[in-house]
Amino acid sequence: MNLKSLLAKPFAYYIFNQIKKGTETALADQDAIFKNLVKTGRNIEFGKDHGFDEIKNYDDFKKAVPVRDYEQLKPYIEKVKQGKHNILWKGKPSYFAKTSGTTSGVKYIPITKDSIPNHINTARNALLCYMAQSGNYAFASGKLIFLSGSPELERIADIPTGRLSGIVNHHVPSYLRTNQLPSYETNCIEDWETKLDKIVDETINQDMTLISGIPPWMQMYFDALVKRSGKKVGELFPNFSVMVQGGVNFEPYKAKLFESIGRPLDTIELFPASEGFFAFQDNYKEPGLLLNTNSGIFFEFIPANEIFNENPTRLSLKDVKIGENYALIISSNAGLWAYNIGDTVKFISTSPYRLIVSGRIKHFISAFGEHVIGEEVEYALLNAAKEEGVRIIEFTVAPFISSNEGKSYHEWFIEFENEPADLKAFAKKVDDKLRGKNVYYDDLISGNILEVLKITRVKKNGFINYMKSIGKLGGQNKVPRLSNDRKLSDELQPFVVHGIL
Repeated sequence: MNLKSLLAKPFAYYIFNQIKKGTETALADQDAIFKNLVKTGRNIEFGKDHGFDEIKNYDDFKKAVPVRDYEQLKPYIEKVKQGKHNILWKGKPSYFAKTSGTTSGVKYIPITKDSIPNHINTARNALLCYMAQSGNYAFASGKLIFLSGSPELERIADIPTGRLSGIVNHHVPSYLRTNQLPSYETNCIEDWETKLDKIVDETINQDMTLISGIPPWMQMYFDALVKRSGKKVGELFPNFSVMVQGGVNFEPYKAKLFESIGRPLDTIELFPASEGFFAFQDNYKEPGLLLNTNSGIFFEFIPANEIFNENPTRLSLKDVKIGENYALIISSNAGLWAYNIGDTVKFISTSPYRLIVSGRIKHFISAFGEHVIGEEVEYALLNAAKEEGVRIIEFTVAPFISSNEGKSYHEWFIEFENEPADLKAFAKKVDDKLRGKNVYYDDLISGNILEVLKITRVKKNGFINYMKSIGKLGGQNKVPRLSNDRKLSDELQPFVVHGIL
């Protein structure tokens, strides 16, 4: 164990104990954050527009500040982009996180001096909790890779602007710089495939101990390593012991990732976004992510089935219930106010407050009134695949609305690693499991309104080639699980095996 690993040990225990104490004061911390946000907000344009001087409590806040998404907050962000100060938060942002969001096109999310610690410290805390619980400090001595976007930043109104992962790259602690790969020059390469080749060049002969990224892009990295070396990743990197992932549900990718690694290792899940770092896996042996209740973000929760209502129910943390599906709403010291981030969450514990990410608000199918969500399709497919010994590389689902005598149905676009022996029987099994999760879908099938789902096979590397074709290969980009229209499915046509079974 070298000096870095030795020094990490007492710090890990200190942070772990602080986080453990914080789970007991979560509600008080949320109340304190709420009051501080409102106090600061009284002196900015947004606060003056919304009568923050009259806000005394959470009920007042709900009356004064409606829930907004990015498009509804955009007029204020445009003023910030014009160089104006004290609009959404005091002064001006330190950065804009630029993201090609799946729901609003290009978004410019402010990151302020006050909100930067939320992004930096949460990832650190996740690793320190893991160290304290597992006793694995040795990985801190090896090479660490964070598959991320380019750290090169442009300027808008003299505000540095770029991808969140690139911004965070500028704040990696100096003591980790000597461990971090790839090089700055390689990280600046925009083309993902070119960048991936260089990452393999720089890492294949190193002592990699931690690898982090979005699962589909980690899989591409692993595939490239295996192809180049002829070895499993775990054999190539014998000291590789921790995999850190987030951005999408890990389960659909887990089997193939571990097959590429060739042996077990520990994993840590994170829930980061450009708008904030919301939760992290504080116990690597247990499911669920600990809500980040003391990091400058005030959380609200709207029952997912009310999110499109004119006056939805808005709950603070103290009123959430286990097992309910909620849209996540945030107000933060980045200058976001009652902001709908587009994700849904479900609490699996309220002591402490641990949750899972259950899907995206705008990623659902309700073309026929069924309101099928991401959590349900993932459950149905993964459980059917497990029973049949089938491995899934990637998938997405869209409605097919019949314009003739045939019935409508859900069309599943699936890239298999190994196909089931009987694709129709497999489709029926997936359909049955989805019916068991969603009563509205079950009613439509049993009422003979919809046909059983149909599967369209996607060619090998079809989803990768599709993402490349639309300029979204690599980085933080991901394939939507669900669409409520045919736009994505139409774009996928060049990448499918023709003939629906």
